[in-house]
Amino acid sequence: MPSAADRDDGTRRPRPVERLAASVALVALPAALIILVVGAFRNWAALLAAVVALLVGVIAGWHVVTRKRLRRAAAGLVAALAFVVLLAAGILADLDLSRVAVILVLIALSAATARIALRRRARTATVTRPAPRPARPVLLMNPKSGGGKVERFGLVDECRRRGIKAVPLRPGEDLRELAEEAVARGADAIGMAGGDGSHAVVAEVAARHGIPYVVVPAGTRNHLALDLGLNRDDVVGALDAFTDGTERRIDLATVNGRVFVNNASLGLYAHVVQTPQYRDAKLRTAADTMPHFLGPDAVPPDLRFTGPDGTEYSTAQLILVSNGPYLLDRLEGLGTRVRMDSGLLGVVTLTVRDASEAVRFATLQATGQIRRFPGWRQWTAERFEVRSGGPLAVGVDGEAVTFEPPVVFAAMPGALRLRVPRHAVGVSPAGRAVHLLSRSTVAALVAVCLGRAPDGTGRKP
Repeated sequence: MPSAADRDDGTRRPRPVERLAASVALVALPAALIILVVGAFRNWAALLAAVVALLVGVIAGWHVVTRKRLRRAAAGLVAALAFVVLLAAGILADLDLSRVAVILVLIALSAATARIALRRRARTATVTRPAPRPARPVLLMNPKSGGGKVERFGLVDECRRRGIKAVPLRPGEDLRELAEEAVARGADAIGMAGGDGSHAVVAEVAARHGIPYVVVPAGTRNHLALDLGLNRDDVVGALDAFTDGTERRIDLATVNGRVFVNNASLGLYAHVVQTPQYRDAKLRTAADTMPHFLGPDAVPPDLRFTGPDGTEYSTAQLILVSNGPYLLDRLEGLGTRVRMDSGLLGVVTLTVRDASEAVRFATLQATGQIRRFPGWRQWTAERFEVRSGGPLAVGVDGEAVTFEPPVVFAAMPGALRLRVPRHAVGVSPAGRAVHLLSRSTVAALVAVCLGRAPDGTGRKP
């Protein structure tokens, strides 16, 4: 049974050690910033050169992304020269290494103590309970996923040792049919060892039949396992969910009736994954596609939708709809989710209208502040619809799909009974993250200092 500490949802008054940690966190970071500013003023010429080089580099980087052929090559050369100037400015600044060391130590101290002070806020309010061992567990597995993780980790033999029936997916077989057949034969718990697209298929079958589902991270990226707080490197350990697990409810989401576990996107990324060359040359395909969406001759995508305040929009370069809202500071990796039981979709739209906005977005993206960009909109909803004059390319959990409009997204609150190993962390990176410069984190630290409980819901205010 979980201890009282494990059941704590963060609503109790802070302990003395947490109040002390919050005080240290609030003092250490401003001290580091003061030392940094003082050092910068002492080397103002080098600082000015670095700022100019950084600005030129950002503008050149944007042209690398949005231009073709010779213009892209020329912009790449300018970006490289800007980097050289930036590096030279750092050398000419004659930095005091002891001062740099103190700054780094203070920043690290602030981050560590902030995490201690807010550690209970990182725990979600999700209710978990011990789950009895299933009598007829089944694990479906894709031997090709993750570069052959099924064979590399010996999952068939590991399943045999634990009394789990292993069902490898063979060429030409339909994964959904295999899952339905397993349930028809009496499976009382089912899992999937594969990528997130495969998890969506089997999870939908498990949810429809009301039986527990197990996630085994045998894919390449395993975003679902990451957000569930599983150790993505412990593929074999994930099998313990069948034999010694706990159970909780999580949401699923649908796009035109198709279930997804992570996200579905329209616009730039959706067209990238639609390209036949994407699987073999991801970076090159993305580079070739971006000018058509972001370049000076780009035609705005026909993506019509309604914003959270009822405003009608006619285009966006990117629309991202997720099963639970993402915590996003940058677009790389698309962030992680604090929780997956809110009963809500996360909706993000990005619109870049001209070159000046593009430079501003690139700067905010580089500094992890994309939510401050005017063309960035992020909200939650139970349902979301995108309209268009023709078929729409959609990337669903990384797979290319085409739908006839309207494309309708809907949340499925608590649809899936999820089993996880008892030893799993159970908290996503978003739940553990501490953003020292955000107003919500500073407010939470001040509350702890004053002896008040920070937000204990696990949601980012």
